[in-house]
Amino acid sequence: MPDVELIDTFQRLGMALGIGLLLGVERGWRHRDAPDGSRAAGLRTHAVMGLLGGVCGALLPVIGSAGFAALAIAFAAVLLAYKLLESARDGDVSATGTFAALLVFVLGVYCMQGDLRIAAAAGVTLVVLMAFKYALHDWLGKLTWPELRSALLILGATAIALPLLPNVAIDPWGLINPRELWLLTILVAGASFAGYIAVRALGGDVGLMAGAAAGALVSSTVVTAELGRRVRAGESTAADAAAAACLGAAISVTRVAIFISAAAASAAPVVGPPLACAMIVFLLGAWVLQRRRPGAIVSDASSAMHSPLDLVEVGRFALLLGGVIVLGRLVADAFGEAGLLPFAAAAGLADVDAVALAVGSLMRGGLDAGAGGHAILLAALVNTFSKGVLAGLTGGWRYGGLYLAVALVATGFAAAIWAFAMPWLTPLFSFEPSHMQHGFG
Repeated sequence: MPDVELIDTFQRLGMALGIGLLLGVERGWRHRDAPDGSRAAGLRTHAVMGLLGGVCGALLPVIGSAGFAALAIAFAAVLLAYKLLESARDGDVSATGTFAALLVFVLGVYCMQGDLRIAAAAGVTLVVLMAFKYALHDWLGKLTWPELRSALLILGATAIALPLLPNVAIDPWGLINPRELWLLTILVAGASFAGYIAVRALGGDVGLMAGAAAGALVSSTVVTAELGRRVRAGESTAADAAAAACLGAAISVTRVAIFISAAAASAAPVVGPPLACAMIVFLLGAWVLQRRRPGAIVSDASSAMHSPLDLVEVGRFALLLGGVIVLGRLVADAFGEAGLLPFAAAAGLADVDAVALAVGSLMRGGLDAGAGGHAILLAALVNTFSKGVLAGLTGGWRYGGLYLAVALVATGFAAAIWAFAMPWLTPLFSFEPSHMQHGFG
């Protein structure tokens, strides 16, 4: 029988060595033009650091905490001595490489004493941070102080004020939970901010498709209108712009699916298959429209967008979401599903994300999954076609027509999935068939 404990020790030592090798490859490649022996630590040295940490971690039960502390201090002293010599020679005062090397040793120790999955995740994160040094610096340089200040204020308020917000409903209908409302608002703002940062980081030389994909994380409506403006200005052909708009629509549909999964997981199996089908059709439509040649170049892709973490923007969305939740409940209580659907269609013209999150809140308050699914899909449908009308108004009939053609096909397939496939898919997700037919349970 194999010695299980011995095999586990070898696996942990291998992980410690692997983390050091991984960072060593990045460090070695970055300094590949430096003469041999001119750097304090390269590929081999970082690998040895990781393995040394692993060996020290394995020896801890034998040498005790005092012996381990002596080894760790000795390692740190030797590393710092060589790093000081390197820094004095190069005139480089950056401490990042030194802390990265120390972390390799620490992770090597943790590999022997802790969870290998956490060690691996921390090691990969470390290497990614080191590898993307210049990209991160470029991204930071493109942010303005008002954008950064707003993001820090919102994140600070979330971390500090969120625990203080009441975690109970404060409205007569039992729907508006301040803590939940703020979390949902930050969920949307955070996803949008990720897209906004991508647009800013990609800069002005990004292709039409990449710019639309990143911009759709902020607002696919703004992307659609901006593409129309570029068609009018002769900066893009109608087919290229329609392909980019279809890609943006696919991202928008995916956003809705993710948000509803976070807000009301019980609705995800109901709305997921039709939304996934629509997303696939939009992606195929973008590929068909774009297959002949690469997209045109976009100049200043972020010109039409504003930071989603701006205080005013976050406050406006929180008010919109809260209002949609309350109005949705009033309409649902007064008219049932028959009233909820027109309400979702009207609200979908403004913001499909707000509708998805609001319906999710209603479902947690007792709204039937089938009724909620109908409302979300209808809001997404109306929002999709409203962008088609917007495309025609901003970019002309050809741009709008091409986008609407793909939207019709996507809607048709999504409707087919909803009408014909869901009765067979529903039992797989433990929903009763009646949920597909009735309003409130």
